[in-house]
Amino acid sequence: MLPLMLAACFGSDGGRPSLVDDAQSPALQPFPDNFRSEALAIMHIYLSDPVGVRDAAMADPVLRTVGGRPFYVSCLHFTPRESDGSYRGMRERAIVYVSGRADRVTDRAGELCAGAVYAPFPELEKMTR
Repeated sequence: MLPLMLAACFGSDGGRPSLVDDAQSPALQPFPDNFRSEALAIMHIYLSDPVGVRDAAMADPVLRTVGGRPFYVSCLHFTPRESDGSYRGMRERAIVYVSGRADRVTDRAGELCAGAVYAPFPELEKMTR
């Protein structure tokens, strides 16, 4: 009887958890508690030269639909220093969190960041190589 009960719990996929099922339920996407440090870590990788960032601001993560599924997304405004040392303009990026961790940075932040409420993010301005 026990094997039948276990089989019913695991379903037909052999007991592997389904990432699609997890991602489609907002309750299963945990809030990224360490979103500020996660953002710093991923931006350190994303920016070719993280030194000299100006005017940094960040919005707290909110649930947004990305690829048809809900994920927490945090938006950033910042002005990076260009390779020639100049500053050209402010950039807006969105960080997508999966399972509470920063997963990727997207350049197409317009719709994802609509209505975002930004607060200063001085930690981004203090990054070093």
